[in-house]
Amino acid sequence: MDAEIAHSDHRTERSSRPAGPATGAPVTGVPATGAPPTHGCVRCGRRVPVSVALCDACNPLGLAQPAASQAHGTIFLAIGLAVVGLALLGRFALAGIGPFEAAVVGVAPAPGGLAVTLEVRNEGSRAGATTCRIYDPSVPGIGPDSAQVLSPRIEPGASLTFTKIVTELGPAPRPLAVDCRSR
Repeated sequence: MDAEIAHSDHRTERSSRPAGPATGAPVTGVPATGAPPTHGCVRCGRRVPVSVALCDACNPLGLAQPAASQAHGTIFLAIGLAVVGLALLGRFALAGIGPFEAAVVGVAPAPGGLAVTLEVRNEGSRAGATTCRIYDPSVPGIGPDSAQVLSPRIEPGASLTFTKIVTELGPAPRPLAVDCRSR
């Protein structure tokens, strides 16, 4: 019975020490005394009124407090710089690959579709692969009768002939065209 009372007293007893991570007590933002709400100083974590960001120890000269728009503006700027940095990284990583010129060399029936033989030339200064769209030139526009295939890696200035099985164009051989140009 005494253990239950001690346990009960432990839960309801208020400490005279300030709440926070160092004491193990939960931080609620509203002190138990009914004082105005507080939060941690942005630099050291001391409890300060919600209307200020820095405590007197961290801001001894009483300089203007940082505004919420400053913090959000800094985050927005960092995200913008990250996006620009990734775009530049991608641009430099892909520079010199392609353009690719291609031609259909042969079309033959294959199980479940057509065996299409392509000849692709890398006219760029770096090795790379490309995605080629194989289509029926008699159908205007980009219709459903087209297939996308990935070429093997092609060295700069080299041509490569390879065969891919495509099922999207049906089993009947017919004249086909290919577009492998990178844009």
